[in-house]
Amino acid sequence: MSVDVVTFGCRLNTFESEVIRRRAEEAGLADAVVVNSCAVTGEAVRQTRQAIRKLKRERPDRKVVVTGCAAQTETKTFVDMPEVDRVLGNAEKLSRGAWEETRAVLAGDGVAGAGDEPPKKAAVEDIMAVRGVSAPAIDGMEGRARAFVQVQNGCDHRCTFCIIPYGRGNSRSVAVADVVAQVRRLVENGFREVVLTGVDITSFGKDLPGAPKLGTLVKTVLAAVPELPRLRLSSIDSVEADRDLLDALAEEPRLMPHLHLSLQAGDDLVLKRMKRRHSRADAIAFCEAVRRLRPDVVFGADIIAGFPTETEAMFENSLDLVEACGLTFLHVFPYSPRPGTPAARMPAVAGPVVKERAMRLRLLGDTILRRHLDGEVGHRRAVLVETGATGRTEHFFPVGLFDRAPGRIVEVTVTGHDGRRLLAA
Repeated sequence: MSVDVVTFGCRLNTFESEVIRRRAEEAGLADAVVVNSCAVTGEAVRQTRQAIRKLKRERPDRKVVVTGCAAQTETKTFVDMPEVDRVLGNAEKLSRGAWEETRAVLAGDGVAGAGDEPPKKAAVEDIMAVRGVSAPAIDGMEGRARAFVQVQNGCDHRCTFCIIPYGRGNSRSVAVADVVAQVRRLVENGFREVVLTGVDITSFGKDLPGAPKLGTLVKTVLAAVPELPRLRLSSIDSVEADRDLLDALAEEPRLMPHLHLSLQAGDDLVLKRMKRRHSRADAIAFCEAVRRLRPDVVFGADIIAGFPTETEAMFENSLDLVEACGLTFLHVFPYSPRPGTPAARMPAVAGPVVKERAMRLRLLGDTILRRHLDGEVGHRRAVLVETGATGRTEHFFPVGLFDRAPGRIVEVTVTGHDGRRLLAA
């Protein structure tokens, strides 16, 4: 029986789950489910625990291994769960040796500790001590038409609300040649679109010889793999966007006209308390500059509702930022206190107020998305078919299709929309 991997969270986790599956199967692990967890919010951790309990109820004979960011930051939580048989940290989950040890532990002939001590349930090292990044090559992504490629891991910044640096460690970059080789391998295996991903991809290259920036990497990939039709970026920090990246957006039609920005708030005092490195004016200026270079660009953004100390007037500034930046896709997070972060010690906004503000942001997002969908009607678009009946345009709009072969890029005419996705002929 093969290893099942259940993935929560980001695109980087999705990429790593492919590595996990390979590592676990190479180690001879069988009859197991691996849960690759997320820790970005308290709700993400709750959903992970809920899924583990459900998995064990439905498959009581199968072993459960938990890894990922929540396993790294809340190891004891998962060690204490009777449904969990093994906990691996974020560094260990990509290690062949860790999976060989896990197979032995789950088989009952585990690696003993000192003397007659039984093997420990968890293998989780200090993530801050990890240097370099392991990025084993993958051949594809099971069940996906779009492939993710890791270019970086970890984060050197310490936003007051964020637990992720403690789950991922400090920023480490994948060598440019390794990224190019991985992209080429995926294209040779039939993938028509690749997404460069990581934790903080605009910090790419600071730890590499010559300190190449993300824009250099993007231009190198496009030049070295001319047969790649579409290259896309995951979330970026606009304050770190370099000149080469902006030039690539202006000059390279194969770099998709869609950017997802880590904005988080639209009020300067809230941004300061979050320890963000940009102001409201910086965010607006960046969007205006990119739109001048690539007029058809579409922006998405992360925005947190109900950050500690946020007043109604501060929240209104976040609402206003949506229009000021011309955002299309909103990823709204109701603020969730993460233990050990500075924001968790700040005066909290009442829970019902947080929920109400998140709802208002989402309603605004729905209204703006419908407006942009209206503007797509009648246009010809190139759509990457993800399933037989769904796909994504260059601008990342979802599209409902008649039956098409997944993985192909097809030209369609947008005939309408249903408020959430485009409809095409």
